Amino acid sequence: MPNVLKSEDTAPEFTLNDSVSRPVSLSDFAGRWVVLYFYPKDNTGGCTKEAQEFSTLLSEFKKQNAVVIGISPDSEASHARFIEKHGLTVELLSDPDKKVCNLYGVWQKKKMAGREYMGVVRTTFLIDPNGKIVRVWEKVRVSGHADEVLRACCGAI
Repeated sequence: MPNVLKSEDTAPEFTLNDSVSRPVSLSDFAGRWVVLYFYPKDNTGGCTKEAQEFSTLLSEFKKQNAVVIGISPDSEASHARFIEKHGLTVELLSDPDKKVCNLYGVWQKKKMAGREYMGVVRTTFLIDPNGKIVRVWEKVRVSGHADEVLRACCGAI
């Protein structure tokens, strides 16, 4: 099982496509705080709520010189529909090969109803302007999570 990256680790560089097939790299946000959240699937209850809560608070994150990026294995087209359907304003990136999910250690064995399968464990990384991970939330409970991340953001930990 992969190890989830920890505080003080350097956030690994990556490039993935957004919902309109534009490549986005972590290094594009050098000098800014990055909230990098991994979620299992577009248009499911918890994932929709999480994306909506981050979208609602996006202007507050921007005031803190922070960007919010969600990553899941869903396709670019799925992300585009998800954004459109729910009026999302956060950046969503597509990781269909799970390369970045594996890089950050969030693609793991999960259990549900007695069945084991591989999937994304909902995890959020707070990355400082120098590219260091300063906080990790593992097995995130969605309700209130975006508020908690905003409070922790940008040196107010």
